[in-house]
Amino acid sequence: MIIYKTEEDIELIRQSALILSKAHGEIARVIKPGVSTLQLDKLAEEFILDSGGKPSFKNYNGFPYSLCISVNSVVVHGFPGNYILNDGDIISVDGGVYKNGFHSDSAYTHAVGEVSPEVQKLLEVTKNSLYLGLEKAVTGNRMGDVSHTIQEYVEANGFTVVRELVGHGIGRNLHESPEVPNYGKRGQGAKLQKGLVIAVEPMVNLGTRHIVQEEDGWTIRTKDNKPSAHFEHTIVVRKDKPEILTTFEYIEQAKKS
Repeated sequence: MIIYKTEEDIELIRQSALILSKAHGEIARVIKPGVSTLQLDKLAEEFILDSGGKPSFKNYNGFPYSLCISVNSVVVHGFPGNYILNDGDIISVDGGVYKNGFHSDSAYTHAVGEVSPEVQKLLEVTKNSLYLGLEKAVTGNRMGDVSHTIQEYVEANGFTVVRELVGHGIGRNLHESPEVPNYGKRGQGAKLQKGLVIAVEPMVNLGTRHIVQEEDGWTIRTKDNKPSAHFEHTIVVRKDKPEILTTFEYIEQAKKS
């Protein structure tokens, strides 16, 4: 069942999303060679708690950290740990914040130092695909319009879309209906209506679209061990264009400083 949100609900999600967006900015400041992924997790947790929120991911279905940190060939759900970032790595930072009874969810994939031109293109195409898909997230369209737009753009650029993992509705629960696939057909799927809040999150691979799950039961990696990128926003479906509740502006500011 899809739970549509009131304007009051959306305002509360917006407050949660602002904390999350600022936390992403704090993390972006310190991503560089020599930093461990666990340091990033601790920084995010501290910032979120100090800002009056709670990390949505911590203890969610037993997940033991505040962030999913996925490096290089890890698609999503990577554990923070003792891994030290190296020049040329890419790192997906995926986080959520719970505040006022509502969740927000957002992810960004960073280049660490200098990355190869094909990996840089992977990051740009994945990020662009998110915004192109979001343009279709308006009332009267179908979920397939969002999904198809993402898939078409990604594949036209020579990359592949992960199919087993999808975006989702979000609100009082971190994961709600409907599912938001990153592939599909125009005109199919759930009808997009006023008050629908969803997390749209393209997961795009440099090589094959196929994935494997590691023995920890969480970490998802590309089957061919080639890099994967992941970008995500929490948004509200609106009449003419969606309202994007999370923002990458704090990340972009941190990268410039």
